[in-house]
Amino acid sequence: MIKYNLICDNEHEFESWFSDSLEFEKLKDKKLLECIYCSSKRIEKSIMSPMISNSNNLELPNNKFEREFLKEKKRLKQIRKFIEKNYEYVGKNFSKKVREIYYDKKSKKTIYGTTTPKEREELAEEGIDLLSIPWIGKDN
Repeated sequence: MIKYNLICDNEHEFESWFSDSLEFEKLKDKKLLECIYCSSKRIEKSIMSPMISNSNNLELPNNKFEREFLKEKKRLKQIRKFIEKNYEYVGKNFSKKVREIYYDKKSKKTIYGTTTPKEREELAEEGIDLLSIPWIGKDN
């Protein structure tokens, strides 16, 4: 088996495994390869790098998507840490608590929690803007 970094004509990068180097060429000639992002059939091999390990013996990401994903994941973890340190967790009582704070006007309390889609819609109708953040698990 051989793994190739591939790129489509829209510059989307992705990886795929082939039984050998000739299989890629056969599938490409028959137009059976397509981009996983945009379904383009114009696929080429991308620049490949050897398997490299860092001092922790962890595999380093070798394509742009993986690098960007790991960078964003790190940022989301930093945001989560900041929120947990500076905001009060109110769990499923978020809708009730955010209304209390919104209508009190004197309260400068910062909270976070969860809502249902229906609760979010009701809060929006009342003029209460919320910010949703993808919640990355601490051990994820």
